[in-house]
Amino acid sequence: MSTSAPAGLETALQSGLSPDEYALIIRRLNREPNAVELGVFSVMWSEHCSYKSSRRHLGKFPTKGPCVIRGPGENAGVIDIGDGDAAVFKMESHNHPSFIEPYQGAATGVGGIMRDVFTMGARPIALLNALRFGDPEHPRTRRLVSGVVSGIGGYGNCVGVPTVGGETNFHRGYDGNILVNAMCVGLARTDRIFYSAAPAADLPVVYFGSKTGRDGIHGATMASAEFDADSEAKRPTVQVGDPFAEKLLIEATLELMGTGAVAAIQDMGAAGLTSSCVEMAGKGGVGVELNLDLVPQREADMTAYEMMLSESQERMLAILEPGREAEAERIFTKWGLDAAVIGRTTSTGRIVLRHKGEVVCDVPLAPLTEDAPLYDRPWVEETRAKRLDPAKVPAPEDWTTAILTLVGCPDAASRRWIWEQYDRHVMADTLEESGTAADAAVVRVHGTPKGLALTCDCTPRYVSADAYEGGKQAVAEAWRNLTAVGAQPLAITDNLNFGNPEKPEIMAQFVRAVEGMAEACRVLDFPVVSGNVSLYNETDGRAIPPTPAVGGVGLLSDWSRRAAYSTMAPDDILLVVGVSHGELGASLYLREHLGREDGAPPPVDLQAERRNGDFVRALIRDEAVNAVHDLADGGLALAAAEMALASDLGITLEPSSQLHAHALLFGEDQARYLIATPEPETVIARALEAGVPVSPVGRAGGRSFASGDLFDIPLAVLREVNEGWLPNYMSRTA
Repeated sequence: MSTSAPAGLETALQSGLSPDEYALIIRRLNREPNAVELGVFSVMWSEHCSYKSSRRHLGKFPTKGPCVIRGPGENAGVIDIGDGDAAVFKMESHNHPSFIEPYQGAATGVGGIMRDVFTMGARPIALLNALRFGDPEHPRTRRLVSGVVSGIGGYGNCVGVPTVGGETNFHRGYDGNILVNAMCVGLARTDRIFYSAAPAADLPVVYFGSKTGRDGIHGATMASAEFDADSEAKRPTVQVGDPFAEKLLIEATLELMGTGAVAAIQDMGAAGLTSSCVEMAGKGGVGVELNLDLVPQREADMTAYEMMLSESQERMLAILEPGREAEAERIFTKWGLDAAVIGRTTSTGRIVLRHKGEVVCDVPLAPLTEDAPLYDRPWVEETRAKRLDPAKVPAPEDWTTAILTLVGCPDAASRRWIWEQYDRHVMADTLEESGTAADAAVVRVHGTPKGLALTCDCTPRYVSADAYEGGKQAVAEAWRNLTAVGAQPLAITDNLNFGNPEKPEIMAQFVRAVEGMAEACRVLDFPVVSGNVSLYNETDGRAIPPTPAVGGVGLLSDWSRRAAYSTMAPDDILLVVGVSHGELGASLYLREHLGREDGAPPPVDLQAERRNGDFVRALIRDEAVNAVHDLADGGLALAAAEMALASDLGITLEPSSQLHAHALLFGEDQARYLIATPEPETVIARALEAGVPVSPVGRAGGRSFASGDLFDIPLAVLREVNEGWLPNYMSRTA
């Protein structure tokens, strides 16, 4: 197709645009777009780039706070952590690419989220991930797990940034559409934060990094569409990553920033060169003109369309201060990067592209950015699951079987097979990794006594049962996990993974989850500073479980005063902080032992969350406890089993409660912590004074996990079951 000829409605539909959107483009331009212009509109108006179905509701999030330097709208969020230091962080999805090509999809997800962070002027210091796979018995699941984990480890390990935490779940709802959410955290100085808005006209636009190829073309559009039986054919839309090139890019970018030559900067992520130049010019209220003949190209005879829509990895776009081109070129040459001045900013408010002497694109920027379509999708009030009476939920006939089933189930079994493939200690500042010995990862702020606590959290089965309460719980659990290591929670990023927003029932899940999250963020003073929305996670019309993942960041003023659940000591008394009602709806016990997925999730009392969390944090600060563990999946039984395994020390549970034993041990009531202390009387007295409910539930010691006449399981057996499931599963040949 000629670049100057009208593209036509059929091409627009193939590019993911609707007939109404194509008609709107014609009205905005007063003519039909050509192929290149249509490609630019299609990616900028994709759900992945425009947030056209979600923007109305994202405004409900609180985004400001005492520590917030920069909230949503930039490549990553920025918070003040004191002493002139800033933490820069974001979470983003690479779901569709990882399903089609698991290794490269996951690897480039890691590379892309790191670029979002160092584009702001921060050196990446930690990676986390939230992974959701299908039923372990599904024929594709094992290959997807292997590819995704290898891709994450292969990229992060080679770049030299530690992967310090995350979560991995399995459910048949993800059989046809797995989720791979990557989070990166970096450190910068508060007076050296870089932004993407072009500040003025007539400034040079510099491309640097790897050459542009044909990989990843229309990746943003692919990420904004449902899957079907032909999804394998979309493999060419998956990018190919080079972690060694990324390492060079990090060093060159940070060195360039140190010279003062950078006026604005943006990585080339989703929609590649199109999104980077459009967003930089659009945010700055200027125009941009590029000569595509000057773009470094990896393949021969690339068209303007291919260059603008390629999502080749490890590429950046910078706008330089006047006359600084030679200085920048010396840095790029030093680090062995391809680079070229490919254009200039203008005062026209338009994007103009030239290729082989021809103007192949000339459109106003406003319709591509702030004037892009914005939908108010219809939604219906969700049907919320009803509360289950714990007394009417069957107790185990065989308690030992019930405990071992829970400890060894896919969602609770040890993730050692996964995290041993990640370099968790490169950079030498990792103090704790989440999920191995602590509820949140802890990473030192190098050269200071400060530490950052990091976590990823969501319980999709809660959101499926009640999106509002599930949204609240995702935020509350992140807040609780940071608190459980002694950190003051500061802010969150999010990754909102849902199905097709054009279906009112799916849009209802999204709206209500956002509203629940927003309430929790307000009450807990836990603002949202960055995030990502991933919609159309469906295959053949079947949506994934709603999964609003939350990435939380907290601060330890003194990292030596932190807590873990691996540090319980002999004869410690175990106390539960918080009230136990025995809520079994949507619980792990219900699903794994009884084979049921019904009932309302446990309600989230945000005032109790705050009161109980502040109390636990004070105990940690005063060194009044030896170990702390958040109570969540599996309730007291699973938390105590994990504490026993991590500490390599037995526990005897002796709870005194009017609840049925199975409700007390497996109930997933919120706002609770399991603490181990040598000073129970002191802790109980402090709790009484603070108005915080605390109850003794057991004692540490011995070599078994036991509770009265219910069960007595040797630690060795507990460990074998907990650590055996995943490696045994991954080693199976059929």
